[in-house]
Amino acid sequence: MYPIELVKPMAADLTDFGFQGLSTAEDVDKIFENSEGTFVLVVNSVCGCAAANARPGVKLALQNDKKPDNCYTVFAGVHQEATEKARQYLLPYPPSSPSIALFKEGKLVHFLERHHIEGRSADMIADNLVMAFDTFC
Repeated sequence: MYPIELVKPMAADLTDFGFQGLSTAEDVDKIFENSEGTFVLVVNSVCGCAAANARPGVKLALQNDKKPDNCYTVFAGVHQEATEKARQYLLPYPPSSPSIALFKEGKLVHFLERHHIEGRSADMIADNLVMAFDTFC
């Protein structure tokens, strides 16, 4: 577990942009119980590819005309319970952080695992997400 003080700026990178942070398993279950429309869920991380690629990429993608109705995030290594619950909804994919998931009506329709993020630019990630947003949102 990482100290909250260490990750606060990394979490704020998304929450200051309008993402709702989920810190408990109950928080995660609630978004799926009331899952009309579309939403993006980012499994945030302290790693460099989250800072340089995932977070900037998803924020760029959200400037698209078509975008999810809601944006949520859990922080791996900080909110353990929320992250584990989120990963149950991401099955059959293995745990991956960072990762970016798009859900429609509570069903996973697009997923970027760490290996899709690491080594790719924020622009490439944004382009990938924009295609998904245009298709599903």
